[in-house]
Amino acid sequence: MFFKKNDEENDLTKVAALLIYAAKIDQNYSFSEEKIIKQALIEFGAKASNIDEIIKLGKEIENNSNQILDFTKKVKNMDDKNKIKIIETLWRIIYSNKEADIYETNLMRRLGGLLYIDNKLMGDIKVKIKKEFL
Repeated sequence: MFFKKNDEENDLTKVAALLIYAAKIDQNYSFSEEKIIKQALIEFGAKASNIDEIIKLGKEIENNSNQILDFTKKVKNMDDKNKIKIIETLWRIIYSNKEADIYETNLMRRLGGLLYIDNKLMGDIKVKIKKEFL
């Protein structure tokens, strides 16, 4: 479980919003990206029966937000192990269509800084995930 029990649903919707934001940044939100998001949310502790509601709320949060800081606050306070799992999921979303465009790579650079993830570690994670899809 990634989150405290009492904040779990709110935290999961914030994570969903971040993942959805990454999936939509290239203007091509696909079924395969949503599948990756749903799988990640289950790994992060969501119940399968709540996934569609969490995705719906995550989309609302993402649509009504002006900046990624709104979604990264919860992730920023996670331990490094969980931050890395989020970063891996983000790279999976990006490479699910076999390529990363300039907006996606810029997003990941920004997130690395916001989440205090070392550049080398970000690069290592990117290479690892890219190999899964290419």
